Amino acid sequence: MLSEKTKAPDFELLDENGIPHRLSDYFGTPLVLYFYPKDDTPGCTTEACNFRDNYNAFQKANTTILGVSTDSVKSHKKFKEKYQLPFPLLADTDHKVVEQYGVWTEKNMMGKKYMGIARTTYLIDKEGKIAKVFEGVKPTEHSREVLKELEML
Repeated sequence: MLSEKTKAPDFELLDENGIPHRLSDYFGTPLVLYFYPKDDTPGCTTEACNFRDNYNAFQKANTTILGVSTDSVKSHKKFKEKYQLPFPLLADTDHKVVEQYGVWTEKNMMGKKYMGIARTTYLIDKEGKIAKVFEGVKPTEHSREVLKELEML
């Protein structure tokens, strides 16, 4: 896990349309970089739809939202269209960025261990530094929690 007040590592990932996005593209404005386990699953859908429902407030705060998972570009396209998500979803299929950001972890479900994404959000300031790390995110409340933190930037 990366620490607050440190420089966020740059990356390049493709969105649901195959368009590359780099962290450095967003310097100059705050950025919400949220990592989620899997497209179209209950918790991830709730989290994405909450960001969607509060999207206007993020726009008023001049803040970009980027969702990241290890799902494919094609999967992201279906998920985004199904729920009319107004922000890019980035495909980290080789796990480079999730590992770089420390969110690729061992998980345990019913005694079975596997590797997956720990639901985590990084709020990155306009200089590219990590302003806040949100771990153990609760999908139903998270977007409002991030908006409150944005007010303090």
